[in-house]
Amino acid sequence: MTRKKSPSIYFVVGEESGDQLGAELIKALKEQLGASLTVYGVGGERMAAQGVSSLFPLEDISVMGISAVLARLPKIVRRVYQCVDDVIAKDPDLLVIIDSPDFTHSVAKRVRKKAPHIKVVDYVSPSVWAWRPGRAKKMAAYVDQLLALLPFEPNVHRKLGGPATTYVGHPLIERLHNLRPKEGERAPLEEGARKLLILPGSRGSEVSRLLQPFGEIAANVVRAYPDVELIIPAVPHQRERILEGVSKWKIKPVIVEGEQAKFKAFREAHAALAASGTVTLELAIAGVPTIVAYKLDWFFRRLKDIHRFIPIASIDSMVLPNIILASKVMPEFLDDDVNANTLAPLVVELLADSGSRQDQLQGFSKLDEAMRLADGQSQAGKAAEVVMGLIES
Repeated sequence: MTRKKSPSIYFVVGEESGDQLGAELIKALKEQLGASLTVYGVGGERMAAQGVSSLFPLEDISVMGISAVLARLPKIVRRVYQCVDDVIAKDPDLLVIIDSPDFTHSVAKRVRKKAPHIKVVDYVSPSVWAWRPGRAKKMAAYVDQLLALLPFEPNVHRKLGGPATTYVGHPLIERLHNLRPKEGERAPLEEGARKLLILPGSRGSEVSRLLQPFGEIAANVVRAYPDVELIIPAVPHQRERILEGVSKWKIKPVIVEGEQAKFKAFREAHAALAASGTVTLELAIAGVPTIVAYKLDWFFRRLKDIHRFIPIASIDSMVLPNIILASKVMPEFLDDDVNANTLAPLVVELLADSGSRQDQLQGFSKLDEAMRLADGQSQAGKAAEVVMGLIES
């Protein structure tokens, strides 16, 4: 096909986090190309500010939870096909799909079948290192280049036969000012009340399974440190569920909402009890020693049992800092081990100047080096470099 004079890129995102990544990537591409870049796609307010007139409102497909997805499934399916048709009609040099694989990969697979000349970039790898590793090889059929946020993911995709993968950095590394405490912000352990973060997850299923045992663990911790302050940063859509759950606790935690309040709590906290997820990486970067817990339903427990026999990551762990550092820096506990007798003594240790606390802090000190881009580029700048190389090739 004849190369267009002005590069054109079609972006497809499925939620707000993808909208932010997409907007920063467009901004970085414009810095390299000037006004010659043409952009189309599906996005939110941030991408709109960068010139993307969204094909339909992002809210149409940005849903969480099985019940919400099922209720809106017919519309979501229509949006997939509408998006595919628009990509074919616009005939861009590149299709960039960002996160939200249930939606974005459905679009990419159909575009590849109908218009195989359109190159596809996937920005943010699905967690093939945690479950469903077979997805990696399937992705290689319709993804030309994968932009990974975690430094171990290129090696994982090589092992699994996935698409060509480049580590472009994680957004959290560029937000150290939000996560790292300023001088005097995190009080010394011997001064005043200790602060314990309790993070039962962002999904309803996680909160339902973890809030009760976390409350029992917290009650035991309070017996050891009566002055400890319990803080729960709550995501808006779980606020009522959390309030209902903690109403039965003898010691009531402080509930904080919003990103800035959450980051402030991280900068002030001395330890945390958290569900497995991206939050563990935020805590490690913030320097908060953490005990990680997770309770799986029977289906995902079976998948985890299968995964133990697959040599995907360099360490058998569900915790991001542990996988990145190839060391079990954050102790992690699963299912029946998530109980007060097992975990409360460990949390109590982290709230003292103990060896276990110092071991975690020493491990966290290696994260910056492990996650920093070798050439000192920004995340968006590195992603833009890879995208430009694919267009020019």
